[in-house]
Amino acid sequence: MFFLSSVQFFRYRAFDQLEGIEVAWNQVKLDDKLCSSEDLDRLYSEVHLLKTLKHKSIIKFYTSWIDHQHMTINLITEVFTSGNLRQYRKKHKCVDLRALKKWSRQILEGLVYLHSHDPPVIHRDLKCDNILINGNQGEVKIGDLGLAAILHRARSAHSVIGTPEFMAPELYEEDYNVLVDIYAFGMCLLELVTFEYPYVECTNAAQIYKKVTSGIKPASLAKVTDPQVKTFIEKCIAKVSERLSAKELLDDPFLKCYKEKTESVTYYKGNHLEHLRQ
Repeated sequence: MFFLSSVQFFRYRAFDQLEGIEVAWNQVKLDDKLCSSEDLDRLYSEVHLLKTLKHKSIIKFYTSWIDHQHMTINLITEVFTSGNLRQYRKKHKCVDLRALKKWSRQILEGLVYLHSHDPPVIHRDLKCDNILINGNQGEVKIGDLGLAAILHRARSAHSVIGTPEFMAPELYEEDYNVLVDIYAFGMCLLELVTFEYPYVECTNAAQIYKKVTSGIKPASLAKVTDPQVKTFIEKCIAKVSERLSAKELLDDPFLKCYKEKTESVTYYKGNHLEHLRQ
């Protein structure tokens, strides 16, 4: 369970007796001061539309329902036994750069699909916590789209910031487009490469806001020693007028070029150069 202002999240692993499969049951409880019954119905309609999303890089959304009595929205999605990308990366420190490229391509393919809708579907809260992975196949999927939609409603009503480390500058101004997801993707890749949360040098959200809106990049970016990786990340977190789309990034030489020889990611930790492949 976790909290955000007047919103509480509960996530359970459940079993679908009809289909004979395990599923993830996500329950969102809203304070009655936050939403009226009509607001909940409107929000539910928005979330329920996610059921129409069908893509190999988007988590399967099975069904949803609203509980007016308990003021909750319930979402049933597929479950990934390997957890999210942050957990998986911490567990497996020896990951080849080729694998990171493969993960990146899958995430970007999912974003291309979302952003190609009319109107575009914007995640708004993309981070390693809600990118899920099937470790047996190296398959990653973008998740928590329903929760992101709910968070967006909560922020609109209460100016609540979700994950400032991954929020593009323009998102703070509430004048943004699909490119906020590209910025967040860049921060995800930075975390995967360095094992460090973006802006870990900051002690509170206000400090992060000041740096982000001033164009100051995370300190961890300087720890990326591979020039190709660093350049690619910089393209993702560039100012919005220079930021590339998901489709353009998929055509970037960094992702299109796969070397036959083994590549490894390196980074600085303290005064020692360490290899993720040990």
